[in-house]
Amino acid sequence: MDITSFIIYCFIVTVTPGPTNIVILSTVHNYGSKKAMEYTYGATIAFGLLLGISAMLNTVLLTVIPKILIGMQIIGTVYMLYLSYQIYKMDTSETKDNKTGTFTTGFLMQFLNPKVVLFTMTVIPSFILPYYNDMPAVTISVIVITIIGLLAFIIWVLFGAIFKKFLQKHNKVVHVIMALSLVYATVMIWI
Repeated sequence: MDITSFIIYCFIVTVTPGPTNIVILSTVHNYGSKKAMEYTYGATIAFGLLLGISAMLNTVLLTVIPKILIGMQIIGTVYMLYLSYQIYKMDTSETKDNKTGTFTTGFLMQFLNPKVVLFTMTVIPSFILPYYNDMPAVTISVIVITIIGLLAFIIWVLFGAIFKKFLQKHNKVVHVIMALSLVYATVMIWI
């Protein structure tokens, strides 16, 4: 397994805009960093749980139906390209007031976030199971991916706090960069 590609893939997918990251950014703008971190903790715990569930499910599915991996990669590719397009054309100037930046809403958002569900269902069979299928290696991978996710969430909190005015001024450029980063992450699924 190419550890560098794995870490880059995980980081790019978790740091690119998605529902959770946008809510984090909105929460920072409306209620401050402390409230956004509370939301982030809930999102991180749910992210780790989803990864654990995915690892178990994928391990079973891969032994029962080995061809499922290619289907998951195709679905993941299509969805990630769709997200790239949505990010490219996104208009965040109409940010809705978000009064739900709590641990619970962060936790629940992850289970309703299709980007996260798709990522957790594809990262394990794409990067881990082809090389490692023993429980300790899969568990360590889940922990590493969860930490990468937490770091990505924290980056969004920091970005929101530090670069609020700059990001609003250069909104389109930011969207293009994030969309291209997600396209790159999509390509990484197949490498």
